[in-house]
Amino acid sequence: MKGTLAQVRSYERSVQLLMVNQFTINLGFYMLMPYLAAHLSGTLGLAGWIVGLVLGVRNFSQQGMFLVGGTLADRFGYKPMIVAGCLLRTVGFATLGLVDSLAALIAASAATGLAGALFNPAVRAYLAADAGERRVEAFALFNVFYQAGILLGPLVGMVLTGVDFRVTCLVAAGIFALLSIVQIRALPTRRADDSTRAMQGQDHDGVLAQWRGILANRPFLLFSGAMIGSYVLSFQVYLALPLEVRRLGGDGEFGTAAVAALFAVSGLSTIVGQTRVTAWCKAHYEPGEALTRGLAAMGLAFVPLLLATAVPVPDSGVSLWLLAAVPPMLAALLLAIGTMIVYPFEMDTIVRLSGDRLVATHYGLYNTICGIGITLGNLLTGAALDGARKAGMPALPWISLCALGLACAAAVYGLHRTGRLATPVAETQPVTA
Repeated sequence: MKGTLAQVRSYERSVQLLMVNQFTINLGFYMLMPYLAAHLSGTLGLAGWIVGLVLGVRNFSQQGMFLVGGTLADRFGYKPMIVAGCLLRTVGFATLGLVDSLAALIAASAATGLAGALFNPAVRAYLAADAGERRVEAFALFNVFYQAGILLGPLVGMVLTGVDFRVTCLVAAGIFALLSIVQIRALPTRRADDSTRAMQGQDHDGVLAQWRGILANRPFLLFSGAMIGSYVLSFQVYLALPLEVRRLGGDGEFGTAAVAALFAVSGLSTIVGQTRVTAWCKAHYEPGEALTRGLAAMGLAFVPLLLATAVPVPDSGVSLWLLAAVPPMLAALLLAIGTMIVYPFEMDTIVRLSGDRLVATHYGLYNTICGIGITLGNLLTGAALDGARKAGMPALPWISLCALGLACAAAVYGLHRTGRLATPVAETQPVTA
């Protein structure tokens, strides 16, 4: 941990602050969101479809507005969008804890989603700009702080929700309010310098013209499509793996503890190993090669679950507990390792494919594409899990997920071999009038 902190201190103040900000953002978000559904259905007594609507509005407003958020960040600067997102989430989280009308809950949920769409692309573009040639290492450190927030948030939320869910909402809102003040006072203003903006024509091109330019960036779109599977695979820590644990281990104390262990394995392994994995991969592989190997590792992460389907399911006892817990935990660990390999090079590749032009907008569109892919992928995964059980083919979902990871790895490898992941030539050529 000391080595990680020493690396953080080697960056500019703005980069350090962005990392701490992301930890705090995830801390506030994950102390509230895991317990929101229980509050809506239990305390407020809302029907299941209404709970799904409120949660779905948040996800839709965030995924659907990423492109707009990135565009605004490129137009008006990264800091205003980061601050605006944190202020909006302050209002949204406070409202979720204080209201009980459906209209107000939907509005608050939409506000929390829009907040994420405003600050996520801006944070990543800002980090990429100020980290310079050390982008890969900076994104590795960023992921450490990101995962630490995810790991700690639910624990804090569990304690606060034990008192009252409204307390959780108000504390989370207070965290975002404090974060907003800190960023207003301490985060330097950051936008592309005047010469770069003149070269890009950002002050003259309309938004639609800029979007058309990005949509004409074929390597970027191909890369975005190839990476969708990685997000579908990584999300299975929250979907397929917990469902498998509970299928075999039940919904009692053991099932709850085993699911918690899944999240702990995923988060702690990233906190401990991310910077080492990134340093090793950067020393041995080109970015495209590292991405290919990471995606392959994510696909192969489901092999332990595939092998477990060949083992007869015990009726009870320690053997059943081991079968319910060990293969999913191995899968979670392998998924975390694959993600550790992929994430820093993935973020760096987006910047390179953008040619350092409209970076936040590229991040926004990338997030939207992958967000749509996650939604469709989860629907298909859920259907596959249900269908496989009914058909007596428990191996089918794990075979499909393995195949998805290997297909994504093959697609990225193809882009790498054909030179489409390289820095665009136009980025390095002088601009003439």
